[in-house]
Amino acid sequence: MSEENNIIPQETVQYDDDNIRTLTGLEHIRLRPGMYIGRLGDGASPEDGIYVLLKEVFDNSIDEFKMRAGDRIEVSVDDNLRVTVRDYGRGIPQGKLIESVSILNTSGKFDSKAFKKSIGLNGVGVKAVNALSKRFEVTSYRDGKVRHAVFAQGQLVSDTTEPSQDENGTYIYFEPDEQLFKNYQFHDEIVENMLRNYTYLNIGLTIMYNGRRILSRHGLQDLLKDRMTNDALYPIIHLQGDDIEIAFTHANQYGEEYHSFVNGQHTTQGGTHQSAFKEHIARTIKEFFGKYEYGDIRTGIVAAIAINVEEPVFESQTKIKLGSTQMAPDGESINKYVGDFIKQQVDNYLHIHQDVAEVIEGKIKESERERKAMAGVTKLARERAKKANLHNRKLRDCRIHFSDTKNDRKEESCIFITEGDSASGSITKSRDVNTQAVFSLRGKPLNSFGLTKKVVYENEEFNLLQAALDIEEGLDTLRYNKVIVATDADVDGMHIRLLIITFFLQFFPELIKKGHVYVLQTPLFRVRNRRTKIKNKQIRDDGKKGDFLTRYCYSDEERIKAIQELGPDPEITRFKGLGEISPEEFAGFIGPDIRLEQVTLNKNDQVQKLLEYYMGKNTMERQNFIIDNLVIEEDKPEDYDYE
Repeated sequence: MSEENNIIPQETVQYDDDNIRTLTGLEHIRLRPGMYIGRLGDGASPEDGIYVLLKEVFDNSIDEFKMRAGDRIEVSVDDNLRVTVRDYGRGIPQGKLIESVSILNTSGKFDSKAFKKSIGLNGVGVKAVNALSKRFEVTSYRDGKVRHAVFAQGQLVSDTTEPSQDENGTYIYFEPDEQLFKNYQFHDEIVENMLRNYTYLNIGLTIMYNGRRILSRHGLQDLLKDRMTNDALYPIIHLQGDDIEIAFTHANQYGEEYHSFVNGQHTTQGGTHQSAFKEHIARTIKEFFGKYEYGDIRTGIVAAIAINVEEPVFESQTKIKLGSTQMAPDGESINKYVGDFIKQQVDNYLHIHQDVAEVIEGKIKESERERKAMAGVTKLARERAKKANLHNRKLRDCRIHFSDTKNDRKEESCIFITEGDSASGSITKSRDVNTQAVFSLRGKPLNSFGLTKKVVYENEEFNLLQAALDIEEGLDTLRYNKVIVATDADVDGMHIRLLIITFFLQFFPELIKKGHVYVLQTPLFRVRNRRTKIKNKQIRDDGKKGDFLTRYCYSDEERIKAIQELGPDPEITRFKGLGEISPEEFAGFIGPDIRLEQVTLNKNDQVQKLLEYYMGKNTMERQNFIIDNLVIEEDKPEDYDYE
């Protein structure tokens, strides 16, 4: 190379036979876990990997029940870390026990005679659990013998067979590998909700979870009763066929709410069966009355659909969206099958139950009147939102969106809703521009409780937020998987947080019910020790050069612990607002270790009653409650000084 051109020769990287590797199936799972279970996570979200592991194990037991082999399953989670599942089905054939849990593409489900409408058909599920577990045990009780095998990170440790008088069935124990699932924990409410979903789809099945009995006597009808947060306007319509079950009603709420299942699998992102239901329920009701628009018919609907499909095709290994278009290979289309069932059964029901039909029509007319009243406002608002140029005024967008169905990182997409230029500025400078967007509010948003949806279009902040999320027509086009409310940790910040959540509860409740809304947890304190120097001024533990040991604390308990760990004379900063946190520091709070608190709803949360109490005009009632429950701590010496 010529020195005149200042070209530095590059060292050639060696590439020979030693660079070629052949991985076993389980080694590949450990190397690329996302291909098999989606994201890893720590268990804070129902979509995290540890719940996929539990589901893969439990699905096998459910398949036994579906084949009429065993009607009870026992599940226990020890210390929120270790899981055991015992069913009383046929037991894994013992001659192939090791292969069944350790060799990919080995499964009884490839034989459609044994498992006609199974949840998992690709022979991967339980192998992924084995590979991704610190310890994995499988025991098959069958025909008077028990075979027991133990694995560690997918490697066989022991294998024994001996006589047994225990009931036939399979026992599996697994402990996720903490090297992969950092700081993981199974959350009791997430596990129970998952198991309860199974009972809705399998009437007659009893699940014992940590000593608690879970069962359902009325299937999807029970599901809606348990999940609805507003009163039904009429008794739940519950209809069943050979391979289909539906349940629906209307409630005094905006939006549409759907729960869908395939072969017992909860398809949280819907799919072809849910789309078919939405289309045909609106068409059937429209044809019954001879008028009305689909949108007016579906406003306020709460519904569930479950179908059984031979050899279902899902859009990913996590099986949360159905991609199949046919009920069976070379069989009837799912759209036609669902449509024919709804057309016949729902139409018959409405003709027989005229009182219910009258209530449904009343709800439709109410939605129609409101839509027409908003018509002019809606058109102007859409034009205003378009002219506002969201990308410059309110929204700092990201590159990858939740609606990008083919993008592997779409689940990571999120939007931070902030208030004020300083807070949005800190997040904007710190964010991952690929997956993190920022929407900046101007001041406190309007209290939307008791208002009609017309305010969404009349209020500029709400109109632009709705446009940024792209949820005007429902969640099918939602642009971000996580909608994160990021406000200051003070009284004003809490008020803004409540106003934003009220807006979602009032007009887009499914956004919360589907688990998309979170609150960002940011540290209240930074504790540093001036006197504890790090040798040679190496990188300190907050990632910056200097001579301070630093701890970020999210509570008083963490602050006290940090003071004890760092020694005397600490420097303590109380963060009063997001804008006070430098962009460099903020990067650590919204990175891989981000702390989020999910906003959730359950059957005990009656939305309208909650909103009426906390956001209504009963100011004196709330004031008296605060006075009656105010706790004043005794004066005590301060153990620190703020910076």
